[in-house]
Amino acid sequence: MFVKTIHILTKQYVQMDVITEQVEQIVAESGVRDGMVTVMTKHTTTGITVNEALECLESDIQIALSLFAPEDRPYSHARMLKDYGSTAGNPTGHLKALLTGNHCHFLIQDGKIVKGGAQDVYFCEFDGPASRNILVIVEGQ
Repeated sequence: MFVKTIHILTKQYVQMDVITEQVEQIVAESGVRDGMVTVMTKHTTTGITVNEALECLESDIQIALSLFAPEDRPYSHARMLKDYGSTAGNPTGHLKALLTGNHCHFLIQDGKIVKGGAQDVYFCEFDGPASRNILVIVEGQ
């Protein structure tokens, strides 16, 4: 198993970053010819999803997620959390991450990720700006 971390410093409260090239580079670096790659975020207010990398589609995705989890609702999570010593102000981030999921998987054949021509891997930030870590786990031979 080959594991590498992608570090991202997000700049906005909500943003989508295409990380396909970084994942492909890690797969190449691993030397695995046939196997699987898993991409997983380590944060509960971020997501990993696969979609076509078009700016207009990114906007549509963000609008759809905002309709599902609008900022102006009275969420139960928006309260003082004794464990953290602060107010939780990120319920929408958790809900949006629930929809996008926290990981994706791809097959690797002949040292390359098997994916459709319009498929790209996105890291989604829903509670930024923040320093984020994404694990890329490559398994195989």
